[in-house]
Amino acid sequence: MPPSDPPAPPRVIDALAYWLKLGFISFGGPAGQIAVMHQELVERRRWISERRFLHALNYCMVLPGPEAQQLATYIGWLLHRTWGGIVAGGLFVLPSLVILIALTWIYLAFGHTTLVSGLFYGIKPAVTAIVLHAAHRIGSRALKNTALWAVAAAAFVAIFALALPFPLIVLAAGVVGAIGGRIAPQRFATGGGHGAAADGFGAAVIDDDTPTPPHALHTWRRFAGVAVAGLLLWALPLAALVAAGGWRGTLTQMAIFFTKAALLTFGGAYAVLPYVYQGAVEDHHWLTATQMIDGLALGETTPGPLIMVVAFVGFVGGWTREVLGPEALAAGGALAALVVTWFTFLPSFVFILLGGPLVETTHRNLKFTAPLTAITAAVVGVIVNLALFFAYHVLWPKGFGGPFDAVSALIAAAAAVALLRFRRGVMEVIAACAAVGLAASWIAH
Repeated sequence: MPPSDPPAPPRVIDALAYWLKLGFISFGGPAGQIAVMHQELVERRRWISERRFLHALNYCMVLPGPEAQQLATYIGWLLHRTWGGIVAGGLFVLPSLVILIALTWIYLAFGHTTLVSGLFYGIKPAVTAIVLHAAHRIGSRALKNTALWAVAAAAFVAIFALALPFPLIVLAAGVVGAIGGRIAPQRFATGGGHGAAADGFGAAVIDDDTPTPPHALHTWRRFAGVAVAGLLLWALPLAALVAAGGWRGTLTQMAIFFTKAALLTFGGAYAVLPYVYQGAVEDHHWLTATQMIDGLALGETTPGPLIMVVAFVGFVGGWTREVLGPEALAAGGALAALVVTWFTFLPSFVFILLGGPLVETTHRNLKFTAPLTAITAAVVGVIVNLALFFAYHVLWPKGFGGPFDAVSALIAAAAAVALLRFRRGVMEVIAACAAVGLAASWIAH
């Protein structure tokens, strides 16, 4: 029989140790990260019941931003007030940030060596297959009928052939979903999302019928306080960057750009990557297309949310633009990575601390709206375009006028088969492809 009495509420030090551990083991993308949290927090530790866990998850799923990190923030806040949420969400990101800064420095300082270039030669085709796999995974859930297929196809044409900006595509898809939800609601309805709550884990600290703790109750005074604090935490650092480098300064432009990116990450990191590519590569020229692929490869091999690839973008941009001068390239890169991470993740914390008390006023599961259903369908088309973009730069590294890289094509095909047919893990595929790439580079030299 499952335990009928809840465990003792976790101490702050216990929660701190768990969130730090989670920051180092949170591989596998949002699905894997959420599964790890469910197993530990719902099944083993019983800090929160399944129904309350899914209730929080459904809220995080309709927010822009990394849902697994936001879920950690929500549960940390529910358990230990505002600072509990800040610590939980912060430690979800911090290990990944430190690791990415170190790896990006190695990449820029030693990327020309045979060892590093060989590893990336094998990883780049794997990343192409990983993005294609993401399109398949999301599409298999999202494209339930011809209307949603049409939205995905239109989004692909819009970004591939017409080069329309990603925010415009998201807005258009939302409008289509809003109209479609009224005209043909059955075509824009969503499924159950995460399934019914399972029983059998025993009573939890925050159980189905546990009253909302006092600190999580909604008041307009608290709402206004969080909103003002969030605005100040965004505006004051931005003002400092403007004072130091001017409105057109690299760090200022990064802060503005990644604030916008943070508000557009519906559908996960893969959905916002085309927008980051358009801005960081084509508009601001902070890094090259090849470096963007390498950054995604690093993001896939480190713990934490995949959107942490923005730290790589920031580091490379800070290094190449010499934001702290030519004698401090690494320090400039690290500063830019910190700026980018701050402005990317700040909205996620604000959304949770603002909306959490409103969500806690009812324990009914939130449903996806018709506009979000259409946006998710559009995301599939955008991700397919991203896969084609990566494939072009990997298979024809010197452009269509140059030679076709048959070895990269074979590595990409093998990675796709491993992911789609044999359902191998991303880390496993990347490691195997890196080894093959290293061997091919040594043979070629």
